[in-house]
Amino acid sequence: MAKNILITGATGLVGSRLTELLMQKGYNVSHIGRAKRSGQIPSYVWNVEEGTIDKNILQDIDTIIHLAGAGVADKRWTAARKKEILDSRINSTRLLFESLRKQTHQVKSVISASAIGLYGFTAGEEIFDEDTKPGSDFLAQVTKQWEEEIDLISTLGIRTVKMRIGIVLSDKGGALPAMAKPIRFGIGAPLGSGKQYLSWIHLDDLCAMFLMAVENESMNGAYNAVGSGWVTNEDMTKSIAHTLNKPLWLPNVPAFFMKIMIGEMADIVLNGSKVSSEKIQKLGFEFRHTDLSVALRELLKK
Repeated sequence: MAKNILITGATGLVGSRLTELLMQKGYNVSHIGRAKRSGQIPSYVWNVEEGTIDKNILQDIDTIIHLAGAGVADKRWTAARKKEILDSRINSTRLLFESLRKQTHQVKSVISASAIGLYGFTAGEEIFDEDTKPGSDFLAQVTKQWEEEIDLISTLGIRTVKMRIGIVLSDKGGALPAMAKPIRFGIGAPLGSGKQYLSWIHLDDLCAMFLMAVENESMNGAYNAVGSGWVTNEDMTKSIAHTLNKPLWLPNVPAFFMKIMIGEMADIVLNGSKVSSEKIQKLGFEFRHTDLSVALRELLKK
């Protein structure tokens, strides 16, 4: 009998593709969001700010995939935006926890998004694994508090998995179109030193990891959802330019200029991290997209 899966944040990049793949495999998928949506997929409503949720939401649900949260790179980090980034993650997860605690249900698994931002950023060669302690910057502390809320769900006897997501490559949105845009116009350049490492993963590999977490009931706790390797910002920029057959003639964009343009959020692009996916690979996960140049040709030449 097919599992019934509820997805929060289902209209985003990951949720949209994951919904397609789950339905292709015969799962029954439903969504929860701010507004009820028409269509073939059952849709429920919650209001995270007010702490309200559809009373029928957990009926017959076996697994929850929790992807909700305000986009980290969507807007400049004002004090209000930083609060929104934190609150959207904390409050949505807490609302799920309270619903699971109070309602009668059959939910056996909650698989939640998290982020490699937990580890902070470094200019060095340190490799981060799931046992690395959290960093001290804004995103690290957001992710730390987010995961603490997720961990509360496990105290209810529910299998809980945290997927620490890296830089997701897709032609539908996320980092890649933003990186490719200036290069398409002939004004691309590496950012800052260009030596900062990017731990990337193809969208379909990321969704395959979520599918594995749904199906492999031995999975518990945190897993780094990144590819099998990493590249520098400079190498990524050069690979995109080569794929698009565009020249790179400008000097690197200075760090101070990035900070003037986008403020504290510049830390995301000026720094990086080498994150290991060895833990999930040891469980038998096999990547379909390991070669950056091949992945870029597939995504940018469509």
